[in-house]
Amino acid sequence: MNIEIDTVSDVKVVRVKEAKLVFPILSDFFAKISELVESGSQKLVIDLQEVSYIDSASIGCLMDIYRLMSDKGGQVKLAGLQERVETMVSLTGLHNLLEIFREEKSALESF
Repeated sequence: MNIEIDTVSDVKVVRVKEAKLVFPILSDFFAKISELVESGSQKLVIDLQEVSYIDSASIGCLMDIYRLMSDKGGQVKLAGLQERVETMVSLTGLHNLLEIFREEKSALESF
């Protein structure tokens, strides 16, 4: 799994560097997010700018991340969704749980 993790102020930014976020790599993705949350991160932006396709398992994983962050009193936001990914997020209702921003900068400013 190719991801980049940065810290901007008190926000962890996770940039997914994969064209497809799909089942085979989700356990690694979730494990890395879990490490951030368990280490005390309360604010998280997941930048999906390079992701052009997600499957239903990815939607479930993002919901799990939302629950994990909520249970710890934190917030998670999505940024940079391509049209196909945004359609999937909207169709599944995930946009009702997670705030979505066109750009990472906007997501960071929203905290």
